[in-house]
Amino acid sequence: MDLIVQRRIRQVLKGDQNAFGEIVELYKDKVYQICFRMLWDRHEAEDAAQETFLKAFLNIHTYNVDKKFSTWLYRIATNLCIDKIRKKKPDYHLDAEIAGTDGLNMYSHLSSGDQLPEEEVESLEVQETIHQAILLLPEKYRSVIVLKYIEELPLQEIANILDLPLGTVKTRVHRGREALRKHLRHL
Repeated sequence: MDLIVQRRIRQVLKGDQNAFGEIVELYKDKVYQICFRMLWDRHEAEDAAQETFLKAFLNIHTYNVDKKFSTWLYRIATNLCIDKIRKKKPDYHLDAEIAGTDGLNMYSHLSSGDQLPEEEVESLEVQETIHQAILLLPEKYRSVIVLKYIEELPLQEIANILDLPLGTVKTRVHRGREALRKHLRHL
């Protein structure tokens, strides 16, 4: 896939805008997931993902072809999300009703597997509590926790995305876990 992306980037640099559309198709879902996991708002995540691709297109000439494109792109997405988090006051609406549904929220879309209804409710409450605790984290810890445990990225890639030393990422993961542990000690 990296060879395809590198080829498309060379085409974009030569002025072929359609080639960038193919890059968007390859990465749109992953970029949206990162944005959603950091912002926890579908509309803001869509905006951030679009803004990520726009910024990537406008700055494609700054991309270093010796590095992984996905890392460069995910860094743009992560930085945009961090900026959005900093610009707005916390707005806790994880339980907000989804437009066009009858009282459903994001948690009602989780599959239950073979759990009993009581277990499902308890599991949803725990997940909701964890999500709320993640939202309470300062953005420097939230970003590494999301990238490490929700996006399941390796520490070195997180360091590359956030443009931080590996030791700093490890420290933030540790401190983020400790902060989550304090928020969740009642579970």
